[in-house]
Amino acid sequence: MMDVVIAGCGPTGAMLAAELRLHNVDVLVLDAGTEPAAAVRIVSLHIRSLELMAMRGLLDRLLERGRRRPAGAYFAAIDKPAPESLNSAYAYLLGIPQPAIVSLLEDHAASLGAEVRRGCAVTGFQQDDDGVTASLSDGGQVRTRYLVGCDGARSTVRKLLGVGFPGEASSSDTLMGELHAETPPSQIAATVAEIRRTDKRFSVGPAGPGVYRVIVPTTTTGGGHTLDDFRRELHTIAGTDFGVHSPRWLSRFGNATRLADRYRVGRVLLAGDAAHIHPPLGGQGLNLGVQDAVNVGWKLAAQVQGWAPAGLLDTYEAERRPVAADVLDNTRAQAELLAPGPGPHAVRRLLTELMDFDEVNNHLLEKITGIGIRYDFGAGPDLVGRRLADVALGQGNVYGLLHHGRGLLLDRTGNLSVSGWSDRVDLVADPATVVAGPGVLVRPDGYVAWVGDDQGELEGQLSRWFGTPT
Repeated sequence: MMDVVIAGCGPTGAMLAAELRLHNVDVLVLDAGTEPAAAVRIVSLHIRSLELMAMRGLLDRLLERGRRRPAGAYFAAIDKPAPESLNSAYAYLLGIPQPAIVSLLEDHAASLGAEVRRGCAVTGFQQDDDGVTASLSDGGQVRTRYLVGCDGARSTVRKLLGVGFPGEASSSDTLMGELHAETPPSQIAATVAEIRRTDKRFSVGPAGPGVYRVIVPTTTTGGGHTLDDFRRELHTIAGTDFGVHSPRWLSRFGNATRLADRYRVGRVLLAGDAAHIHPPLGGQGLNLGVQDAVNVGWKLAAQVQGWAPAGLLDTYEAERRPVAADVLDNTRAQAELLAPGPGPHAVRRLLTELMDFDEVNNHLLEKITGIGIRYDFGAGPDLVGRRLADVALGQGNVYGLLHHGRGLLLDRTGNLSVSGWSDRVDLVADPATVVAGPGVLVRPDGYVAWVGDDQGELEGQLSRWFGTPT
């Protein structure tokens, strides 16, 4: 029997496989595609995702394959720079081809011992008190303790599980891609500036020598995304196709916005696009899925290994579903701000003025990039429930201590102990640690579970998150 079978080897599935293998959980990843997706679509890794990659020792490899861009102009493409007070050592955006992310994460998971089987998908399953029996597209079966659906917006696992996916169906489509163009840059810029006076959804901007990133709303839904489709829609809205040719990649997306009723039914869980979909405004989708994976990975591993305290796995849905609901709401709001018409334009102008206040700009930026999340862990200092920034230690930094996905206690007093939990939690006693508290307990996903100096309180929180002491 496998410990965990993951349906889908996109960024969410690959990241989850790696997180589970950090805890020696047997993992099989199944993907319907015989090869990884080849389309070189450029996506953006936001600040919180970059922090998570740094926590797992992966960031340097990603930086080699991507391009840093300034933080800011995320919310509805309102052009405001990030405030200087932004609390992160990774306050930038990383533009990177999605296949590069998938390849790196899949290789990382495989290097840790995960098995990836392509050309094979989950077509059915039955679960009981002891596990899940999954039927596969190759005619075989696999028995597993848990099954996780990371199989995208049209998730087979979600449908077979019978979980509702309420929300709004797509009512409009947008074409997005990177194409070469023959029209002189000055003429393209002038045409785009004129159109964007009344329609902020339209954009044609430089993406390299002679290459442009094209975003154009369509007059139809459910169509294709060929070069001819781009030329036709560009003619419709701009009166010219700018001589586009030789695309790097092309895509089409709708504005469907849906959230799964539940993230878990028994031994079957959902993550990534299988649990939530929304338009790519602000570039949040991939980031949201990767962060799902890091949240649930250590909890599911604890369940498999038998040390999970009661209710730990339930905190995955309790914590991550409200985050997804907030993302869906902010993409709805951004869509309204980008819509044509005097009303949306008036609201956009007002918000543009308000974003001159650092508090407003910072709030919206933290919302989009995921660093403003605070999980409800109950009463306590403001840091409790928030992610810990990559603070300095006497030697090195804190994210360097989280590569193995274990809990961490930062003790400035020299009087605290994790005795009984040392197989799950590391201790660093260092009075030079720059943290807002005498002792800080950090979960494997980088969120602060406790702040204080009382050993009794600490042991209560260790039991809450890391189970019975040995």
